[in-house]
Amino acid sequence: MLMHGTAAIDDAATEHSAIAGFVAYNMEIAQGIVIAAEQTGVPVLLQAGSSPFQHAGMTLATIALSLAESSDAMIGVHLDHSRSLDEIEACLKLGYTSVMIDGSHLPFDENVALTRQAARRAHDYGAGVEGELGSVAGDEDVSMGVAGGAMTDPQQAADFVGATGIDVLACAVGNVHGWTPRPPEIDLDRLAAIREHTGVPLALHGASGLPDETLAACMKGGVAKVNVNTELRRAFLAALDNALPDAMARDDVATPLAAGRQSVARSAARIIQALSGSHVGSRMRNEY
Repeated sequence: MLMHGTAAIDDAATEHSAIAGFVAYNMEIAQGIVIAAEQTGVPVLLQAGSSPFQHAGMTLATIALSLAESSDAMIGVHLDHSRSLDEIEACLKLGYTSVMIDGSHLPFDENVALTRQAARRAHDYGAGVEGELGSVAGDEDVSMGVAGGAMTDPQQAADFVGATGIDVLACAVGNVHGWTPRPPEIDLDRLAAIREHTGVPLALHGASGLPDETLAACMKGGVAKVNVNTELRRAFLAALDNALPDAMARDDVATPLAAGRQSVARSAARIIQALSGSHVGSRMRNEY
């Protein structure tokens, strides 16, 4: 069932939990995410976004929507890290339930103008919209050790939210994309101030290596959406690597892909359970 808008994220914010936003690059990863949602009974966001489109094209959007609509689980289909209003419009027309416009690379006024346009379009379709302010360093698609970027200013964040009408704010508080050799230091005081100033749920892009207690503190401080990419990539690739020797001997494509799908499902289920309770179950080493 399609999970429209951001109601589940709003609910998570009041419960100090978070909705997982899982990034899918192909059909098997998307299927694994849906399996995990069905097994746990917890709403999730299936994120078929700009980066995966470079690999799979807009066909991936159709696959994601079909999987979500045919599932008994509550699944939102989300466009992640888009910088194009045309791409946002195309996904909204297809039936996406939420979108993210990423103008964080632009000067503040230009970011506001772009994000405001995206918010209006999304709301016209009854969809939720996420914007970003600040600089989350690193690469969305590959793991690499990086330092944190420019952090989000709480007062500027309040101005940004007020001027754009977004439903969820992705902020920079020391978090980074991809894997880092040492856990990034999250500015929890800044995070809490951003939530207090803006009044909207916050999205955490980059939970790589965060200790359990830090992730729990982030949720308590207003994070209600956590993007997950690296852990699923690693789960999928490790399963493929393990299955390939036997598969190569038989020219077998289906078996390693099935192994990858099941590995993604197990990893996603663990993350969903960790984020949906007050206790964070295991160290989130390899998140987005």
